[in-house]
Amino acid sequence: MTETVVSYARTPLERVEPSRFWHTFSDMYSVSQGPKFVVARAEGPWLWDDNGDRYLDGTASLWYCNVGHGRTEIADAVHRQLTQLDAFTVYGDFANAPALELSERLAAHAPVADPRVILTCGGGESIETAAKLARRYWAALGRPGKTHFISRTGGYHGLHGVGTSIIGMDRFRTGFGTMVRENSVVPHDSVRALEEEILRVGPDRVAAFFAEPVIGSGGVYAVDAEYFAGVSEVCRRYGVLFVVDSVICAFARMGNWFGIERYGVRPDMIVFAKGVSSGYLPLGGVITSGAIAEPFWDRPGNPFHHGTTYAGHPTCCAAALANLDILEREDLFTVALEVESQLDAAMRTLADHPLVREVRSGTGVMAAVQLTEEALEQRGITTAEVFAEARARGVILRAIPHSLLVSPPLVITWEQIDHLVSTLRAALDAVAQRH
Repeated sequence: MTETVVSYARTPLERVEPSRFWHTFSDMYSVSQGPKFVVARAEGPWLWDDNGDRYLDGTASLWYCNVGHGRTEIADAVHRQLTQLDAFTVYGDFANAPALELSERLAAHAPVADPRVILTCGGGESIETAAKLARRYWAALGRPGKTHFISRTGGYHGLHGVGTSIIGMDRFRTGFGTMVRENSVVPHDSVRALEEEILRVGPDRVAAFFAEPVIGSGGVYAVDAEYFAGVSEVCRRYGVLFVVDSVICAFARMGNWFGIERYGVRPDMIVFAKGVSSGYLPLGGVITSGAIAEPFWDRPGNPFHHGTTYAGHPTCCAAALANLDILEREDLFTVALEVESQLDAAMRTLADHPLVREVRSGTGVMAAVQLTEEALEQRGITTAEVFAEARARGVILRAIPHSLLVSPPLVITWEQIDHLVSTLRAALDAVAQRH
């Protein structure tokens, strides 16, 4: 991949300080006190800041840049679409060619019976859509009392209203009050716990169960091969919709289209986003089975009153189509399985580090390094310190309270993986020496 230098005129940062830009998901007090980190350009798995310093993107930005940065094919497709049809609603009977083609291509690969595709602008919107559709589906069947959602510890489902309510991490719900009341969380790896919770709540009240193929942002937790088969059977037995959140796991990150194929089950709905366009433009959606669509497609006068302004945006769909072309042409599905193995082997060399409690890797192109309780609680070490040390050495990771997460672009090479892991070890060493 050749390096493309992108140049543009902008106002020097010193002229606009203090910045009025509110960084999402951030402690703005800390951000506002420090220097700005401005990403200026990117190519492949690399980023450059506005000082010209280079960094390895160890997180594919936010789990999404699967094909790597700087793909001119996607930029060209966006340009062509903008000059032909920039945007138009898909409400009513309106459609556009890119939205229709994208829906057909996704449906052709989805492990869902008789699939239908609803397009959105991202993962959080898609979770909202799936949740509302689940409730609306049961109401259409004359069972409006089925409104309860069950999710898993550590699960991340975006931060819209439903996503915030069903998220499996308490810290993301604190301070917002009650949003969706009818929800509960079960251990991420226990089929029995799911069944017991369905029975506790009452099968006549439970609408859907939400699960990621591999828990991503919550710490990279995989399950054994039998887990999802058991989940699928329990949901079917009690009449609970099985919704797979594949926002992080799809589009070759697990070596297949939607991640869940590794477990051989067919859910009722699949939520997707991120890798569908590799983040070049915002896009997401829900793939639902024909059975879920039936009350709305086969019966007159029963609309699903839900949608978003930019759903089916033709330019975003054009970016996604070009991205899928790259995935297929370069067979990044096979490449991802090779990278998965290489990343797993490299990350496990960190298991002997005195600050490391556990390395989780080997299922998909993602990994986590969890610090010991002694490091976190007794020595006062934070993952933010390790993140900062790694970034100062030219590698960008993701820090959550107990772990450092890795999810690089699928085009990363073995040499770059080695650089990532050796830099993470150096960062751990530096933090350990300070404490």
